[in-house]
Amino acid sequence: MSDNRLSVFKTYKLYVGGKFPRSESGRVYEVTDSKGKWLANAPQSSRKDARDAVVAARKAFGGWSGATAYNRSQILYRVAEMLEGRREQFVREVAEAEGLSKSKAAAVVDAAVDRWVWYAGWTDKIAQVVGGANPVAGPFFNLSTPEPTGVVTVLAPQESSFLGLVSVIAPVIAAGNTVVVVASAQSPLPALSLGEVLATSDLPGGVVNILSGKTAEIAAPLAAHQDVNGIDLTGADAALAKELEIAAADNLKRVSRPPVSRHHPDKEAQSAAHPQGVESDWVADPGTHRLTAFLETKTVWHPTGALGASGSSY
Repeated sequence: MSDNRLSVFKTYKLYVGGKFPRSESGRVYEVTDSKGKWLANAPQSSRKDARDAVVAARKAFGGWSGATAYNRSQILYRVAEMLEGRREQFVREVAEAEGLSKSKAAAVVDAAVDRWVWYAGWTDKIAQVVGGANPVAGPFFNLSTPEPTGVVTVLAPQESSFLGLVSVIAPVIAAGNTVVVVASAQSPLPALSLGEVLATSDLPGGVVNILSGKTAEIAAPLAAHQDVNGIDLTGADAALAKELEIAAADNLKRVSRPPVSRHHPDKEAQSAAHPQGVESDWVADPGTHRLTAFLETKTVWHPTGALGASGSSY
């Protein structure tokens, strides 16, 4: 075999509606490792790409939210299987993106796969935690059940290119929502590779849509989009988060605020307001707050029937 063989470089593309389009703008930007070495050219998404992703997410919402919780769990577990099968690729990409040794990157990838499995197990259990039968005075059943919010924009963490990414995507789709993900601007490659995994799993196209590029440029039209029902601001800095939250108020989007800075002068007060903690603490127990962040509670009253003297209709 010739020693002069040319390398075949990987072409990274967006993941929208189950397909792999190049950016509508035709733009790309250079992605480098922690030492400034060139890794790849990533698509630089435009406002049109963002709108296309919302259309795809809306189209997929009915089928995904209408699927049984057990079926969603099976599909998400299948994604974890696929991630496990491509473990070495993700270890390499995480090591390059975050400047980690191979052993530390492997630990991060393993934790991300485990977290995906953990959220897959919650799909048919979260309703039992946050829903239930309510005691009322009168011959009625009063039942509260959680339902997904709809199309959710998720700004992925900037620093944690894979574990943080999984930690913000998996709970949103486990709850029955569909998502438009804005990948880390500086480290988008693990997110774009995740799109390839999702495409070859059983996840319907459009449930997860992944965009790369400048976070502020992509997030602005998504925060103002009238067909986006919620936004997770994890990957936004304080100034951008404030701007996006104002835009999101136009159609009363549900907003999950960004994590607390470790250096915030009033950290205790901020922690109470933002229970998700700081961005770098992705290895901590995730709890269920990300599962419930984009769930709505529907309460139904139903008559029990005519009550007899004993107080029972049976």
